Amino acid sequence: MKVFIILSIFCAAAFAEDYCYKDARRACGTKLSLDMKNCTAKYGAIERAEASLQKFAYHHFIRSFDYLLLSTHFANYQKNRPGFEKLFRDLSDNKWHEGIELIKYITSRGGEMQFNDVDNLVESEDGNFDLHEITAIAKALDIEKKMANEASEIHHRIWHKSVLHDPEITDYIEKEFVHKEKDLIRKLAGYSTDLKDLLNPEDGSLSLFLFDEFLQGNKLF
Repeated sequence: MKVFIILSIFCAAAFAEDYCYKDARRACGTKLSLDMKNCTAKYGAIERAEASLQKFAYHHFIRSFDYLLLSTHFANYQKNRPGFEKLFRDLSDNKWHEGIELIKYITSRGGEMQFNDVDNLVESEDGNFDLHEITAIAKALDIEKKMANEASEIHHRIWHKSVLHDPEITDYIEKEFVHKEKDLIRKLAGYSTDLKDLLNPEDGSLSLFLFDEFLQGNKLF
């Protein structure tokens, strides 16, 4: 009796998952049918996570342009801060690279990137990029915290709220975003604290010049 029950369970599970096989049978049947919508790389919780991952990728591109604006702001002849220009250009390039890699990941799981609903993906916030050095660092720190929180929310949604638990997606989010954001936030917070301590009325200009030189030779990633 136990053997019969176990075999029944395995058979039921096998037939329940043979969606692509059934599509192939229909396509090769007597009536011509090329509808094989289940024969994709999609499995697990990617259906539920796809929209959130698309939005996350789009936010990476938006942040990349934000950082690029900050970079050009410090590269003009008035500011002339090549260290800060390099810092924000590195941040811009990193966000762009992560966005591209995220799209590659979505497609590797059978999904696709959608830019049709762009208006709902844009967050309304202060668009002022004419900033001083310390406020620019503070803005970058806030941006990275938002990105870290968004990664954590996606991870939580897949881990706790999905009908199908998908450890592959959560592992990807942890390795590529959660851990890296922790290190980046720590570094930017350190820069913010250092600048606050260095900018005193007596020799603030010299300290800022030396800090800019430090940024020129420092690797952010």
